[in-house]
Amino acid sequence: MPNERHILLLPGSLRAGSTNETVLRTAAAVAAATPGLRATYYAGLAGLPHFNPDHDTDPLPEPVAALRAAVEAADALLVCTPEYAGTLPGSFKNLLDWTVGGTEVSDKPAGWINAAGPGRGQGAEATLRTVLGYTGAAVVDGACVRIPLDRGAVGPDGLVADPLVRERIGEVLARLAAAAV
Repeated sequence: MPNERHILLLPGSLRAGSTNETVLRTAAAVAAATPGLRATYYAGLAGLPHFNPDHDTDPLPEPVAALRAAVEAADALLVCTPEYAGTLPGSFKNLLDWTVGGTEVSDKPAGWINAAGPGRGQGAEATLRTVLGYTGAAVVDGACVRIPLDRGAVGPDGLVADPLVRERIGEVLARLAAAAV
C-alpha cells in the first residue's frame, strides 16, 4: 500500500504472555485495523547472541543481521519493556547494544509504552532514552507514554479488551506514523 507506515514492535520481555507482550500484540491488532498502518512484532529477542564488539562486523551473526534488517525495513520503532532491578532487562539491553554499531536506527522515530503500575518503570524509561540517544533514534516524546495495564483489561484472546486503552495505543501508533513521514 503506498504511503503505508510500518512500525516495528520491540518487546523487552522474554516472558510469554507478559503485559509488555500483550501491549505490543494489541498494538499490532490496532495497526491492522488502521488504514495505512502496519506493525510487525519482533520475536527474535531470545535468539540474539550476547553482544560482543568483536562480532559486530560483517558477516554479522544471523540473528543480529535479521534484527538489523527488521529495524531497517521499519519506518518507526515502538518498545514496551519491563523494568528489572531499576533498569532495562539484560536481554533487551543486549538487543539495543546490537543496534549501536549499525546505522539502521539513526533518525528513525521511536517511542515506548510503559505498562508498569504507578511509580514503576522510570529507570527503564531513562535507560531506554539514553541508549536510543546513542543509536541516533529520533525519540518522539508524544509517543513515550505510560499506560498501566491491569490483567483484568486483557480479553480471552490475550489482547487488551479495554477500548480506552486500545485508543491510547492507537494514538501512540499514529504519533509514530506521523513522525515517520
